[in-house]
Amino acid sequence: MWSGPRNLSTAMMYSFAARGDCAVWDEPFYAPYLAATGLNHPMTAEIIATHDTDPDRVAAACSGPIPNGKQHFFMKQMPHHMVDGFPTDWISHCVNIHLIRHPARVIASYAAKRQSPTLEDIGFQQQLALYERFGGVVVDSFDIRANPEKMLQKLCVEICLNYTPDMLHWPTGGRPEDGVWARHWYGAVHKSQGFAGPEGELPKLPKSLESLSIATLPAYEALRSDALQPH
Repeated sequence: MWSGPRNLSTAMMYSFAARGDCAVWDEPFYAPYLAATGLNHPMTAEIIATHDTDPDRVAAACSGPIPNGKQHFFMKQMPHHMVDGFPTDWISHCVNIHLIRHPARVIASYAAKRQSPTLEDIGFQQQLALYERFGGVVVDSFDIRANPEKMLQKLCVEICLNYTPDMLHWPTGGRPEDGVWARHWYGAVHKSQGFAGPEGELPKLPKSLESLSIATLPAYEALRSDALQPH
C-alpha cells in the first residue's frame, strides 16, 4: 500500500494485521531514504541506527518469503521514499494499492508534527508517477473513514482477498512491527481500537501552506478520478 504521510496508512496497516493472515512491514525504505538523502527528520539518527539502510537488501526482503509463515504480506510504503537509484523491479510483482487523502488534510496534519513541509515530503507527485508506471487500486481515506466496512469490502474484492470483520478493530497500543519512529508519529492510532469517524470540513491552512496545497491538488485529483467509489 502506497501512501503519503498522515493518510490513514498506519490504521490500514493495523487493519490488515488484525486479519491474522497478513504479515505487515512498516515503511521498509524509510531508513534507506534518510541515509541516502541526508534529510533531517524527527528521530533520524535513531531510525538509521535501528533499521536497515541498504535499499538492495530491503528490496530483496520485499520480494522474498513472507515473514512468520503468513499467507499474505502487507507492506506500508511511502512513495517519496523511493529515491532515484533504489530498486523498483519488486513492485511489479506486488498488488499495488494507492491510499490517498485530500492535500489540505495531509498538510495540516503533517505540519502539526514537523514544521514547514515541502512538496517532496508529502509524496503526491511520486505517488502519481508510481501509479502511472505500475497501476493498482486507488482508495481515498475520506471514504474509508465515512464507511470503513463498506470500503474495505470493496477494496478486498478489487485485490481478490476475502474480507473479514476483524479488519475493523485492533487492540490499543502499538504493534511489534511499528518502526522506531512510531512514538513520534503514531500517538492517535495507538489510542484507537478502530477507524476514526467521518472527517469534517477541510481545514483552513495558514497562508504559508496554501501554495503547497494548490501545487499538490492536480496529482491528488488525478488519483482521485480513478478511486474506488463509495456508492
